[in-house]
Amino acid sequence: MRLPNLNGVRAFDCAARHLNFRLAAGELNLTQGAVAQQVRKLETALGQKLFVRKPRGLELSETGAAYFAEIHAALIRIDQATARLVPASHSVVLSVPPSFAGLWLMPRLSEFEALHPDIDLQVLASEKLSDLEADGVDLVVRQASPPFAPDLQSVLLTTLDLVAVASPAYLESAPPSAKFEDFRAHRLLEDAHRHWQRRFGADDGAGHAPRVSRFNQTALAIAAARAGRGIAIAPEALIALEIESGALTVVWRDEEKSATGFYAVGLARPGRPAKDRDRLATWLCGQFGVGWG
Repeated sequence: MRLPNLNGVRAFDCAARHLNFRLAAGELNLTQGAVAQQVRKLETALGQKLFVRKPRGLELSETGAAYFAEIHAALIRIDQATARLVPASHSVVLSVPPSFAGLWLMPRLSEFEALHPDIDLQVLASEKLSDLEADGVDLVVRQASPPFAPDLQSVLLTTLDLVAVASPAYLESAPPSAKFEDFRAHRLLEDAHRHWQRRFGADDGAGHAPRVSRFNQTALAIAAARAGRGIAIAPEALIALEIESGALTVVWRDEEKSATGFYAVGLARPGRPAKDRDRLATWLCGQFGVGWG
């Protein structure tokens, strides 16, 4: 079949992240009607319903959740490939984990662009360790714990603060959960960090092993949770907007404290001018109520 219109795909990706046409329109600088129309045209072209329209918002259909997982990763790769064509001397390169990029950064990127229209920001979505100088990266965000190398400047943005979340639609028909052990009766969703597995361990011998679906990225587990597929565990900072909007409901909070969290890291003495890097770092840290430098 012919490839779908890229504008429709981007409109769907944005609407799926927000589960709201109005918020998607704000990010894309389009009208709400234009976004809805592009998504409808995409659904018609595919012959599939990607969303379930509800009075208080959107839900991804099962087909839509699967499609979103694939096209979201593909769009990030397109953005990365395009960013590499831009001369590094005219840009600031920010490397972040893919789920941090999709869940936290993308909904807020327009704010940074409005504040700093002169900065050409390249976003590289990657989990791998980065040699900042050799890779030409100005700033990285990673889930990590100290200590860091002495030549690096690091700031803790937020501790991990894990929460378990599910869609209101899932919870309407889900078994009650008065205590943590009750989650064994639910369909559980986890990413590569395997938070559910670490807490429940192996089968207890009585056939009570929970049903766990695993994804290689947090964003995919969260997309499945939004689509009503079960309960996911994720850092609260990444899904704060979904919780605030009511798309996801918190059903458990981890009370354990650790030094692991999301850190902003850059060279303490960068080899190239750091003014724009520091403006980006200041904005990023400010989003979490901390200072850079």
